Amino acid sequence: MILRQIGDCNIRRAAQSDLISVMEINLKTLPEHYSDYFYESLLQELPEAFLVAEINGKIVGYEMCKTEFGFSNFKKLGFVKKGHVVSIAVLDEYRKKGIGKALVEESVIGVKNRNCDEFYLEVRCSNTDAVRLYEKLGFVIRQELNAYYRDGESAYLMAVELN
Repeated sequence: MILRQIGDCNIRRAAQSDLISVMEINLKTLPEHYSDYFYESLLQELPEAFLVAEINGKIVGYEMCKTEFGFSNFKKLGFVKKGHVVSIAVLDEYRKKGIGKALVEESVIGVKNRNCDEFYLEVRCSNTDAVRLYEKLGFVIRQELNAYYRDGESAYLMAVELN
């Protein structure tokens, strides 16, 4: 089922048969990699927010999320249910076309459907394009995580409250 169309790009929920393409995009675009089981477990846990972007039958981007309970990023008392963007990527030649924005917007809907109070992610401090995109979508920098990535780069923890 197509959730959204942007030109010739369809945003839809991922299927088991998409996982190889998702893993290939991850290997091409990001230094962080995961086991096959990890992808499968996220697809099973939160299919509403494991999304792919497809153009003419080719997967060109993805986003995978999970839900968890933890302390609020907005100083609320007690534990809250949070959506967490585990990974998002779009192939280089398909960037700057609104695909990443559409993936995030649709994943927000997916985690809202799971009654999450907040949605958060980590992003490299040097990834200014992504930081700007997330800010446009209502995310705010809540914390800098020093030496978060294996290569020593820091990350911003960005979050948005969900109504």
